[in-house]
Amino acid sequence: MSRRAVPPPSASEPLAQQAERFRHDLIRTLGHDPRGVVLCAVSGGPDSMAMLTLAATAFPGHIHAATVDHRLRADAAAEAAMVAGHCARLGVPHATLVPVEPIAGASIQAAARQVRYALLAGYARTIDAGALATAHHIDDQAETFLMRAARGSGIAGLAGVRPRTMSGTVTVIRPLLEWRRAELRAIVRRAEVPFVDDPSNHDPAHDRTRFRRLLDANEWLGPPQIARSAAALAEADEDVRAIVEWLWTTRASVAGGTVRIDVAGLPRELTRRLARRAIGLVIDTAGIAAPKWSESANVEPLLDALATGRRATQAGVVVSPHATEWRFRPAPARRPA
Repeated sequence: MSRRAVPPPSASEPLAQQAERFRHDLIRTLGHDPRGVVLCAVSGGPDSMAMLTLAATAFPGHIHAATVDHRLRADAAAEAAMVAGHCARLGVPHATLVPVEPIAGASIQAAARQVRYALLAGYARTIDAGALATAHHIDDQAETFLMRAARGSGIAGLAGVRPRTMSGTVTVIRPLLEWRRAELRAIVRRAEVPFVDDPSNHDPAHDRTRFRRLLDANEWLGPPQIARSAAALAEADEDVRAIVEWLWTTRASVAGGTVRIDVAGLPRELTRRLARRAIGLVIDTAGIAAPKWSESANVEPLLDALATGRRATQAGVVVSPHATEWRFRPAPARRPA
């Protein structure tokens, strides 16, 4: 039986105006009008429930929702059921997604995030969604910027949460990156939308919680201003990426499992990015499984060694400087003792 879509509760003029603002922001972030349905990732918190409310009003009949139950908290199933119930009242199709294997690892939050995006992207493909929308906002962006600054991140890290990214073949959009947490909470309260506060958001064991408290206690650390800095760095990062892409096509060559790059006259940031790309390519081509490689791995000692004419190894890849050329190839297997 088909369900008749109904407007969210208390669809007053202010909500209609906010929904029009959301509609504009989503289209701008996506780059075009949505093709097909938009899948909203809805945890049940006030931010994602506000996004659901705005999306259902702005794009009636074109919104689906999904909630991931990570099976990490006893209350998660009831929260997913709450979201499903509210979606039924809105006429929005909803799915609860559960990981096949228990989530584990040194960083549970990082592992949960990876699983969450994999589940959401998989479901988006299943329903042929035109985009997957998440509820990241200005305050999230400011927290991310400060967290990464405290870790010494470079341009790419400080650029923070991007408005549009890809998860496999699925376009992920963040249409609320110019909205404040307080105004999203006001939307759900005014519309009498149910929501839950995840207790992990108040756990000081998590970095994000500590930086959230720092921002709350220091009004002079303006989240909108910090978010604008992140946006400016994201733009700069895109420009640098374009330059690196051009340099790769003009200065890099790949043959016989070896990557050669002419680094003559290049500044460190560009050699850093070219080196990361070359290492990743050699690892993928040679099938090197260990040691573990990450795009965020520290390559500064490698660059220091190459700058002084010394050979160095990173993640199973040996890099040798030859005049202005760096050569990347799989490190030879160690001889048994």
